Amino acid sequence: MQAAAMDPAEEPPSMLWGLDPTFSAFARLYVRDILQMTESTQVPGSIYFYNMHPIYKVDVLGTVVYKREREDFFCYGVDDGTGVINCMCWKNDLLKEREDPSKTGKHSDGAQGGFNPVTELKKLKEAQQKRCRLEIGELLRVRGPVKTSRQQREIMASTYYKVDDPVMAEQIAWMMEAPQLYRQCYDKPLQLQTSVSGDSAISSLSKAINIIKDFLKQKSVTRFRPYDVQDLLQPLISSQPQTASADQEPVAGSSGCQQLRQLLKEALQVLQDEGVVYRRVKSQDEVYLVTAEDKDLQIAVKDVIREDSKREKYAEKGCHVLHILSAVRQRSSLNVSKAALELVLKSLECNSDIISTMENHYIAF
Repeated sequence: MQAAAMDPAEEPPSMLWGLDPTFSAFARLYVRDILQMTESTQVPGSIYFYNMHPIYKVDVLGTVVYKREREDFFCYGVDDGTGVINCMCWKNDLLKEREDPSKTGKHSDGAQGGFNPVTELKKLKEAQQKRCRLEIGELLRVRGPVKTSRQQREIMASTYYKVDDPVMAEQIAWMMEAPQLYRQCYDKPLQLQTSVSGDSAISSLSKAINIIKDFLKQKSVTRFRPYDVQDLLQPLISSQPQTASADQEPVAGSSGCQQLRQLLKEALQVLQDEGVVYRRVKSQDEVYLVTAEDKDLQIAVKDVIREDSKREKYAEKGCHVLHILSAVRQRSSLNVSKAALELVLKSLECNSDIISTMENHYIAF
């Protein structure tokens, strides 16, 4: 594969990578995303970026679909359902040992059925060898850094072992945890907070957004107007340092109110861009609906998917997200954004009301 390199102007400096917790952790990314990560221009072939998060090492659980054995290593192809990645698993000294035919006979028990250290050690070695030597179709968990070798991305395993999962409990738990990690961490772009005074406005905006989100969640708000949350942001304006350059006139007393309104406007715009809130009707009376609490919107989305997935055109693959968006805008509101629809789809999928058949396609359960 030909790795895409990140624009040096967009890539964060290497000295700041350690501020991101994902850099020092084994990232549980889908294989598809590992293969499509952007390669760093500062450390090509070793550091990659997913949504501006620096990724060095990953944690993958998947089925072995091919294997190749050499004297010093195993090469396994691991498929997690989204793609296949090559895993280089180096043999330890136990796996390199060749069994001596003269020692394959039965060991005499030192105390006629008592504990024999030699026999028990041999059993332990055999058990460890079985855990590290896999066949096609078996489940493998592998951890290690991602490298690019011969234009192909692969995992250099630091730890790997066979996973016994007869009732698929491990795989189900993994599939339940991965979307949560994506929503809570990987899909959120990295925002590094620095001490530069010019970043104070960005810091205030992020704080304002978090304050409004916490208010909506704690109070289970379904709809609100700007003046309902405006007073919550007042402490952010009061705590901002008032600085003025030599060629600026003193700030008027009403500038605090102007700053508060501007901060509120920017915060609400960000929340709309993220799909957290939306306006069903754009009018002078600014009423914002909370996407997660809008039952009418959820019903409209379910009805669209339930009705259209019965049609022959969508029976196999399901309804594409853009088709759902168009239909929902006709039924509910023209102001429903794609981000808001995606939040509703995730909620419905978590509640097993709909099923994702493939990327961006859904059918009714």
